This record gives sequence, structure tokens and C-alpha cells, in this order.
Amino acid sequence: MSFRIHPLPLAPFQPLFDLDDAALMRLGARRMVADAPHAAPCRVSLVDAEPGERLILLNHRHLDAPASPYRGEGPIFVREAAAEAVSAGDDVPDMLGRRLLSVRAYDADWMMTDADVVEGSALAARLEDWFADPAVSTIHLHTARRGCFMAAARRT
Repeated sequence: MSFRIHPLPLAPFQPLFDLDDAALMRLGARRMVADAPHAAPCRVSLVDAEPGERLILLNHRHLDAPASPYRGEGPIFVREAAAEAVSAGDDVPDMLGRRLLSVRAYDADWMMTDADVVEGSALAARLEDWFADPAVSTIHLHTARRGCFMAAARRT
């Protein structure tokens, strides 16, 4: 079964880079500078920020289905230089492939049908297995250790 990894759209985050630090703080966001390789994964470009690269750290609601008990939000990074990732089908970006992930499968009503902790290097095979089940509609990918939302996967 084929899948595609979907980044967050860039448009809602672009105006944040024009705000000063005080305005960002009023929104609960912070301007950051990546200080180490692979320490700040951008949810729009689906690549890790390079050391010295500017980002915004903010809270984002990644599951906003009002009738679902699994509604969720949490911190994400967006690179100032981000361009929205375009994923080829069945492709796992390196940003995900190098991490231990907490993976959560949902049906069309946003009820969780399964979940597991998966090494990013094994993600493609697990996504294919989950999407073989017609009840699975969307899969959310989170970091396993900190629990931050990374991206969504959908059947193609």
C-alpha cells in the first residue's frame, strides 16, 4: 500500500518571522537559533535545521477534530528559510528516518486504531502495513522521546 508524508503548510507560519521577540512571546512562541545538527526538525520543510539557522518554536494543534478525544497540540519548529516539502510517494524524509518515532494510526473519525514505537529506518514498511487496513485513514508521526508532532502520513 502506497503512502505519502505530509508536512505542515508554510503559509500560516510565514507572518511569525516578521514579528519581534515581544510579539512572539505574547503568542507563546520563541525565536530560536539551531545550535547543533539534527536538534531542530522543521515541520514545514521536513529537514533538520543547520546549526546557526533561525527558527520559530511555537505550539501547534496537530489534531483538531472536535469530536475526537485524541485532540492534541504541542511544540514544533519552523525554519525561517523553510520551503514546503513535496514528498514523493513511499518516501521517508531523512529527518524522520533518523529518529525513534511514536506512530499513531487513526480512522476517519479520528479514533486511534493502533500505535507503536518505530525506528525511523523501519517506518516505510510499518506505514505500508498500517495502510493495508482500510480502516486506517491517517497516521501521525511524533518523536518518541519528547512526543512532539513531526508530520502526517496518508494513503495514496
